[in-house]
Amino acid sequence: MDEPVVDFEQVEAMGISRQAYDEVLDILGHQPSIDELSTLLAMWESNGKQQSLYGWLRGQHHVVERNDYLYDGSADHRAIREPKVKECLDIALQLCRDIRFGHAPGGLATGMLLYLVGNVSSEFADSEYARRCLHLVDEPMAADGHDEDCRYIEMILAALAANGMLEAHTAVADGGLFCSLLRFTAPLGYDILAPREVRLDAFLFGEEQGRYLAALPESQDDAFLLKMDDARLSCCFLGRTTKNRLLVDGYDFGPVDRYLHHQK
Repeated sequence: MDEPVVDFEQVEAMGISRQAYDEVLDILGHQPSIDELSTLLAMWESNGKQQSLYGWLRGQHHVVERNDYLYDGSADHRAIREPKVKECLDIALQLCRDIRFGHAPGGLATGMLLYLVGNVSSEFADSEYARRCLHLVDEPMAADGHDEDCRYIEMILAALAANGMLEAHTAVADGGLFCSLLRFTAPLGYDILAPREVRLDAFLFGEEQGRYLAALPESQDDAFLLKMDDARLSCCFLGRTTKNRLLVDGYDFGPVDRYLHHQK
């Protein structure tokens, strides 16, 4: 059952100005529900209400903050050799052994654009890759909670999907970007490029919180990027869906079936 929407008279009693309410309407593309407004208010209140909700919406970047555990600033990261692209194939096969694959979300087709919404991961220590492949057993680095930011990103992506701008979206989870993209697109595949600012293994297999995958037709690309800017969300173009192949930086990781065969 759909959540009931609220009109301005109701939200005015919650301390939200007309300007802020109009901004929410513009970002979401529909009248907000109680849950959506509650998410915004919780984030605003946690920020100390140091400015108006409208001003905060316009000035706040809603992404999980990068932690300080960066490749170029951590002795632990430097001590672990960064794998080359072709070496990541064996890592991917190992990590994908326990993944249960379904079918690509309805409507997902070859050639659709793939975006990462949220920060690119620079962290890999607290991940399945670190535990299973690097055998790191030290106490994982504590991660700050960013539940409100995650709810905000989910709310925006759900609104865009409801308005027909996105075909599908999902959170990055176990196995990091590589395995999450495989779950998201199978039995299709993907062709993506890795940024040079972070380690390849952190990009592909890091499990940093608050990151989401979005798939959309090319015709919606400009509108999607404008909405990301309106909502103050960082996003990174990854690549496109393919027909049963996985490619990273032009290196062919093989057919999707190669990973499906590793299931128990």
